[in-house]
Amino acid sequence: MELDRIDARLLDELQRNNRVSSEELGERVGLSSTGVQRRLKRLRAEGVIQADVSIVNPKSVGRDVMMLVLVSLERERADIIDKFKQSIRNTPEVMSGYYVTGDADFVLIITSKSIEDYEQFTRQFFYNNSNIKWFKTMVIMDRVKTGFTIPIPGLSEVIK
Repeated sequence: MELDRIDARLLDELQRNNRVSSEELGERVGLSSTGVQRRLKRLRAEGVIQADVSIVNPKSVGRDVMMLVLVSLERERADIIDKFKQSIRNTPEVMSGYYVTGDADFVLIITSKSIEDYEQFTRQFFYNNSNIKWFKTMVIMDRVKTGFTIPIPGLSEVIK
């Protein structure tokens, strides 16, 4: 899909605040409200915009501890990798999961109520999975930057 300058500006604006009205977005990018709505519908339908979400502060809902966890699997077979990917998707404590290259096979961001709660989680999620060779936990001390914003290249040029 080709993105023009207006699409790029819309995406840039929405990444900062997706609750802006289509009227206000239109004023910012030089379109009518209807034109904005039409473009947003297309961007969502084509998968450029994957979700409209709110970022919740974990501490405000009792999830005081966050960990970055490296995971290595025993064997790199497609069925084992696919099964582990599905377990990541099905586990609410896993906020984000990435299949990566390097020393580990996966990097996970996990939230828990406490270190004790995380220990229980490790017993169920990691130790009970015979396909996991090892995992390494790093406790996150401070959320310096969180979000999903992506730099939109060359807002002044056409994106292909």
